Amino acid sequence: MPVLSARALLLDMDGTLVNSDAAVERIWRRWAERHGLDGDEVMRVVHGRQGHASMAVLLPGRPMEQNVADNARMLAEETADLDGVVPVPGAPEFLASLIAQGVPHALVTSADVPLSTARMAAAGLPLPELRITAESVGASKPDPEGFLKGAAELGVAPEDCVVFEDSGAGIEAGHAAGMRVVGVGARAGVHGPDAVVRDLRAVRVESAGGGVRIHVG
Repeated sequence: MPVLSARALLLDMDGTLVNSDAAVERIWRRWAERHGLDGDEVMRVVHGRQGHASMAVLLPGRPMEQNVADNARMLAEETADLDGVVPVPGAPEFLASLIAQGVPHALVTSADVPLSTARMAAAGLPLPELRITAESVGASKPDPEGFLKGAAELGVAPEDCVVFEDSGAGIEAGHAAGMRVVGVGARAGVHGPDAVVRDLRAVRVESAGGGVRIHVG
């Protein structure tokens, strides 16, 4: 069982703490159909990124202001569609352990405040005190800005942080920030995380001498 040492944890939301795949599939496949795109190809792109960044990849040449406006509509649609949004197995216990032990941690998500608040509530999960959302950054994952900002606000050096992520864009962002990454779920393994687990039931975190030890596997 690998053991990682750290001083803080930075947690993605969708696919890592919250299983929102059903809602994401419904909404993005409808979007793909409206734009005459292949739904499977769209789903290979959208995980981990802000919506407008996904649209820029899928519709190159479309003005960014159109992507931003389209993304605003999509965010409202996603916030209203919470059917099937549930916690990733082990997420309630994992977060409860971090809170009980006072482990520094932050949510770093490509969702905005309304969407992240709605999905965490639908999954019955507590929101971390520190949340880095779409409104907090100027660049979407795979840019490392969100993770670097989370580390800075926790007062922890990037190399002392461990990221939990499920998507290729998120894993790339964590590595670009100089952090180690634990991949969560089936999507994660092909993107080169430092360790990978099926879900959060396979993770145990314990305080240790001013830091934390993360048992993975």
